[in-house]
Amino acid sequence: MPEVEIQIGGRSFEVACQEGEEQYLLTAAKLLDNEAQVLVDQIGRMPEARMLLMAGLMLADKTAGLEDRLREAEDRVGTLQSDLRYWQERPAPEPERVEVPVVPEAVTETLAEIAARAESIAAEVEEKAGR
Repeated sequence: MPEVEIQIGGRSFEVACQEGEEQYLLTAAKLLDNEAQVLVDQIGRMPEARMLLMAGLMLADKTAGLEDRLREAEDRVGTLQSDLRYWQERPAPEPERVEVPVVPEAVTETLAEIAARAESIAAEVEEKAGR
């Protein structure tokens, strides 16, 4: 079993771990050391057991907060997935009927007559202008 030297709160410790888990141990020790360093900076030197206890409690408090946030996020994801399934399984809405106003036939005929008269007048004007 390999032994790893770790630093926590300015103190060295020899800790044994399983083969291949050295990096995990060093990472965990760094987290604990960060908390212990806060205590050392605020309070100064204190007994080893008290420093480790307080640093562990601070780390546990952060972990509990993160677990609460994770649970909330998982709940929110579950709700969003349920909403998504609901909208995916829901039948498509009926097509919306759009009514377009129709121009009355009398107006269309009148416009056609006006256009024919305008063309006739334009032809007469061209004919008189060409003479």
